Amino acid sequence: MKTRIAEARMPDEVARCFPVMRQLRTHFDDMEKFVAQVERQRGDGYRMAFVENDGAVRAVAGYRMMESPLAGRFCYVDDLVTDEGGRSLGYGGTLFDWLVAEARATGCAKLELDSGVQRFAAHRFYLAKQMIISSHHFSLEL
Repeated sequence: MKTRIAEARMPDEVARCFPVMRQLRTHFDDMEKFVAQVERQRGDGYRMAFVENDGAVRAVAGYRMMESPLAGRFCYVDDLVTDEGGRSLGYGGTLFDWLVAEARATGCAKLELDSGVQRFAAHRFYLAKQMIISSHHFSLEL
C-alpha cells in the first residue's frame, strides 16, 4: 500500500479530487464547473491537498492561509472529506496532521474550520484531534 499527500495544483489533479469532494459538497454536479471554481478561488489563496493510496484519491482538503485581528495568522480549512469507502482507515487523520504541519510551517498560530451542526461523526473526529468548539457560526442568506 503506497500512500502520498500532494497538493492539487493542476486542473487534472483537481478533477481527480472531484468524486471525493462531491461527497461533502453535494451541490456540485459538474466536474468542469468544480474545477473552474477551484481555479477562481486560488486568487483568494484557496489550495487543495489530497491523500492518494494505490492510485486512488482517498481524502481531500481545501484550505487557505489567512490573517485576522482576532486569530492572527491561521489556516482555515474550508473542506475536509474522506472517501466514504475509506473512512476510519486513517486517511482523514493523515491529511489533518499534514494540514497542521503545513500551517505551522507557514507561521500559523491556529487551524480553524466550521462544521455543519448535523455532522456528528466529523465532530468526534475533530475533538479526537484536540480541536475545541470555540464559537458558533451564524449565516444570513442574501
